[in-house]
Amino acid sequence: MRRQTYQRIAAQVMVFFAEYRLSFQEITDCAQSYFESANWREIQTLSSERIDLYEEMVEEAAAALEQQLGDSIYQPLLWHQAKSYYSKLIKQRTDPELAETFYNSVYCRLFQHHLIDSENMFIESTRTGKEISSGDSIYSTYSTDDSGLVQLLGRMLDEVPLNLAWEHKRRDIRNLIVFMRDNAALDVLGQLESIDLVNRVFFRNKAAYLVGRLKLEKGSQPFVLPVLNNDDGGLYIDTALTHEDDVSIVFSFTRSYFLVEVDVPSEFVSFLHSLIPEKSRAELYSSIGFYKQGKAEFYRSLQGHLKATDDQFVIAPGIRGMVMSVFTLPSYPVVFKIIKDRFSSSKNVTREVVKQKYQLVKKHDRVGRMADTQEFTNFSFPRERFSDHLLEELKEVAGSSIYISGNEVVIRHLWTERYMTPLNMYIDSLVMEEDLEGLRHVIDEYGKAIKQLAAANIFAGDMLFKNFGVTRHGRVVFYDYDEILYLTDCNFREVPKPIYPEQELASEPWYSVAENDVFPEEFAMLTACHQKIRAIFNELHGDLLSVPFWKQAQDNVRSGVIVDVFPYRGEQRFNQLKLS
Repeated sequence: MRRQTYQRIAAQVMVFFAEYRLSFQEITDCAQSYFESANWREIQTLSSERIDLYEEMVEEAAAALEQQLGDSIYQPLLWHQAKSYYSKLIKQRTDPELAETFYNSVYCRLFQHHLIDSENMFIESTRTGKEISSGDSIYSTYSTDDSGLVQLLGRMLDEVPLNLAWEHKRRDIRNLIVFMRDNAALDVLGQLESIDLVNRVFFRNKAAYLVGRLKLEKGSQPFVLPVLNNDDGGLYIDTALTHEDDVSIVFSFTRSYFLVEVDVPSEFVSFLHSLIPEKSRAELYSSIGFYKQGKAEFYRSLQGHLKATDDQFVIAPGIRGMVMSVFTLPSYPVVFKIIKDRFSSSKNVTREVVKQKYQLVKKHDRVGRMADTQEFTNFSFPRERFSDHLLEELKEVAGSSIYISGNEVVIRHLWTERYMTPLNMYIDSLVMEEDLEGLRHVIDEYGKAIKQLAAANIFAGDMLFKNFGVTRHGRVVFYDYDEILYLTDCNFREVPKPIYPEQELASEPWYSVAENDVFPEEFAMLTACHQKIRAIFNELHGDLLSVPFWKQAQDNVRSGVIVDVFPYRGEQRFNQLKLS
């Protein structure tokens, strides 16, 4: 029997989705062999490949439908019927929420993000509130009833699904027991009943993470063990993380996505959410590589929040940007960024270049120092949530991106990003409070952010304090991407000595400056605002003002050096001295 057109649409989308999921898993599966062979460069390419894969498969699906069905594909009624049929096709899948989002992406690609309609798309998931179970536990349980703690930890490490041997298992067990004994906040030794450990290993950069929880007499605690490869084929546990804030940083929006085998995404995310409930489901989906599902979950969360609140959007706190106009909702921890129609004369970029920079950040290793973003087209907001004053300001600077449609404000193109306190405002408050300890911490964080980005082959470009934010964990993160460059594309130079005294007083440089020339000694101007800030910066990170630092960083990148940038403090790392 010949299929109806709507059935052919649904079936074709399903074919491409199934191919996407298979290819996604094949890429993810490479992570373990790369980790075990210490092939760090290849691990870093995997996340980028998965991002490209999604866009490629959506593009191929849309093109195939156009080729097969011609102009009839643009009949909205067909998609209403196709959605209903597609819902039946995905009913038995273990990843139906991902399948719905893929369908939405194909629809949006064909209709150019117009005709956004719940009749034709899965604006609300049909799976909301419906738990899916794999039938098997996603974690293994190690109980203290079965053995003592030493035996329990030994058995747990023996069953870790990695093919390398432990460098010194007895030392790792000792470190874990000492950690539990000394962690007064847990009192684990007296309360521990069992350890639940996820059966899959989380890979990212140079580490493999074992993720689980400590089940105590009263409640539970997250339990994350970063495992490193000593490059000689031996494994060791670098630290243990049991505080929710520490585990939240491991799954931060400022880091690349994990490579982990996931059979039932919703079940996996639910378990992670039980460990770090402060993390949204949107962030958790993104953290394990399903960034489009993270985007869908974010959109639904925002719509629900808008229905439950009545505060109005405002311009985001901080100094107005030269390239972006940024607004936020005070009750929601996200900012919305729109490209302005005209840039400041000091900005030598175009709209397309800005888009390319944001895409670069999406795919690059963010080393905990650049914020992830979500890109939206034709995003609709309730008109009542915008004051006339705010709309006038947005129209004045970004009029080509905004229009009113009935009771909605539609923004043709924007990015969303987690809200952070602008670094300049954060520093100003510390100076006013005369909090020297806090000032020292945040200036140290600022310098570390610049250095760690450089180690990842990123030069921030405009390094003014206003272009950095401070997270709720006190980490400094870069979030203004319109001037970023690959570090290896920069030409670091000394400022030439003036020939005449008058040259130093001139408003323009007395020396030639090429496009990517950078003069590190000019960075001293960044901290000239306050004597104490300058003194702290020069003490902790004065090497950033020297050309040799930057040239050495370039040499490291070019020679393939991948610096260890772990999502926990150095003092948290275990003592790796071998036992006699």
